[in-house]
Amino acid sequence: MRLAFVASETEVAQRAREELDRRYGGVEPADAEIIVSLGGDGFMLRTLHAYRTLGVPFYGMKLGHIGFLMNRHEIDGLHERVSRAHPAVLHPLEMHCTCRDGMEHRAIAFNEVAMLRQSNQAAHLQVRLNGEVKLDELVCDGILLSTPAGSTAYNLSAHGPILPLEANVLALTPISPFRPRRWRGAILPHATRVAFETRDPNKRPISATADFHEVRDVQTVEIRQSRRNSVRLLFDPEHNLQQRILDEQFAP
Repeated sequence: MRLAFVASETEVAQRAREELDRRYGGVEPADAEIIVSLGGDGFMLRTLHAYRTLGVPFYGMKLGHIGFLMNRHEIDGLHERVSRAHPAVLHPLEMHCTCRDGMEHRAIAFNEVAMLRQSNQAAHLQVRLNGEVKLDELVCDGILLSTPAGSTAYNLSAHGPILPLEANVLALTPISPFRPRRWRGAILPHATRVAFETRDPNKRPISATADFHEVRDVQTVEIRQSRRNSVRLLFDPEHNLQQRILDEQFAP
């Protein structure tokens, strides 16, 4: 089993990578059958973005602050653990932005795409689903569209719903909404095409962020789920991702 070990810049993660390389004879990611990511959830997201086109599974070991996407860190028996691991397929979101200056940007997100106000003034956004206007003017600090895997992250902090991994839905969650008064978001079929447009881009500038890729001064943002950019994460069977998402709904 050819394993490639990649690690965050922390000292503990780098030491772990060196030890795993010595123990298991690590290869370069392009030559690997499985990429092992050492760090926290943020580094795992960067690993997915960096190597998703290789088409190999990813197995994470927690050596960071948050490890929802990771397995426990343990040096021994790695080949056996990886062989027994359960796969979880993540389908990311594709974001297409058009900025005030006419420039266009594209990015993908495994967790969420978030629209956020850039100034002290609330954002005024139009929300469209499959080309139909659903909210002509949402007054808020922002809004985000989350995947099931990302529903326990920023989406949960914004009081959005936790989504089962295989539910084939997305969470549309406002951030500090002011108007409409009673609108608190929606659960959408995974194939829904979602579009946001800022109503006053000069006075109330907006940024759009796909995971960690930020675009500022956006005018419109279009988002859809991507099946062609899917990745496979591997989890120890006693604590797979689907079970973690379920357990999170009962967390104290």
